[in-house]
Amino acid sequence: MNVDDLVRDALREQAAQQAPAAGGFTDRVLSLRRRRRTRRIAVAAAATAAVVAVAVAVPLLDSGKEDVRPSGGIVVEKKTKAHPDQSPPRDEISVGGTTLAGYFVPETVKKTADSAVYERTYHLLNPKTGKYAKAADWSWIALAPGGRTAAVLERDLPASRIGLLDLATGKVERWIPVDHGVGGLAFSHDGRKLVATTYSQNPDRRVKVEGNVEWGQPQTSSRTGFYVLDVASGKGDWTEIKLVRDSHDPFEPMVNSRQDFSLTADGRYVWEGRPMEPGYAFYDLTGKKVPVPTGYKYLDWSVEAGRSPNGGLVASSFAGKKWQTSSYVVNALTGAKTEERGQQLLAWVGESRLIAWDIGRNDKNEFHQRLVLVTLGSDKEVPLSGFREGHDGDAGRWEPLFAQP
Repeated sequence: MNVDDLVRDALREQAAQQAPAAGGFTDRVLSLRRRRRTRRIAVAAAATAAVVAVAVAVPLLDSGKEDVRPSGGIVVEKKTKAHPDQSPPRDEISVGGTTLAGYFVPETVKKTADSAVYERTYHLLNPKTGKYAKAADWSWIALAPGGRTAAVLERDLPASRIGLLDLATGKVERWIPVDHGVGGLAFSHDGRKLVATTYSQNPDRRVKVEGNVEWGQPQTSSRTGFYVLDVASGKGDWTEIKLVRDSHDPFEPMVNSRQDFSLTADGRYVWEGRPMEPGYAFYDLTGKKVPVPTGYKYLDWSVEAGRSPNGGLVASSFAGKKWQTSSYVVNALTGAKTEERGQQLLAWVGESRLIAWDIGRNDKNEFHQRLVLVTLGSDKEVPLSGFREGHDGDAGRWEPLFAQP
């Protein structure tokens, strides 16, 4: 076996041990988040931090470019870039290779007297300039590891093709056509696979809720299944997932109008969140339901940070006991909980730190949040962005999109 073969085998082994990239979970059920956050108000402190990440260059798509992500190669220092005076941010925010690669501003746009669409206006980080700029009129964006490539869907969903966007140029380098309309996308941890969730109708459509002036989700989902696509070739099979009531599982049909799929860390299964207990379901790549894989039992689909990079810890729900705003971090095998700073846990930075939303010291407004860096076992926080204004669900409140190393 030559050196190239050894390197390839090492990369495959390392990738199999990593957790999937955060992403594809930006549309949580608003009512669920609201219930968890509306309980307490908090204090916050500030400190400084540094981190070391392991990285090696690997091919980006099929263009001959390179991207950087963990794989056990050269050790490089990743400095913290924070802008606590900016909201939404104008300049790059990143910690230890975990980067705020973009954000979106949501708006519910009325289409007819009894229908509307939840739309996102995206702003993406240009990796060359270090600045955020308004992107094209995409309905959905999934960021690849490394933050240099994104998979995009055009405005009208479900989409008949998937674009691969170069974030430095803002241009779609390639389109992947699909036979089943796609409404959501998520990359695998190594960026080589793309999970595309298919729908027969727009998963972001909104309807009038009876007796309520607000727009709400339809009570039924139009989800049909998923593709697992090879990013380099664009090839992959579609798997149907039927939404039918199982007489042995009364919660089987409880799926939100948007309920996208993601890959597990080893790439063997896809999984979905569920609004009812146990909160998730797992399938093999043929669509057959499987038992919960080891290390996923305590996964909380509504918490964006998910599993830590090595899968040993799981970011979990709101706690609010030791501090008025705090969250649980759970041991993935034992279920043991620790209470850590952070109102909402958004993204892991290595195994011991997280980026979170939190409010300021002595702040009485639970929605007056900023991005902060929290360290496990510490009561200190490092501000990363300025504060968001308005209440949850208000127009103009920006939502972050993170890219892992």
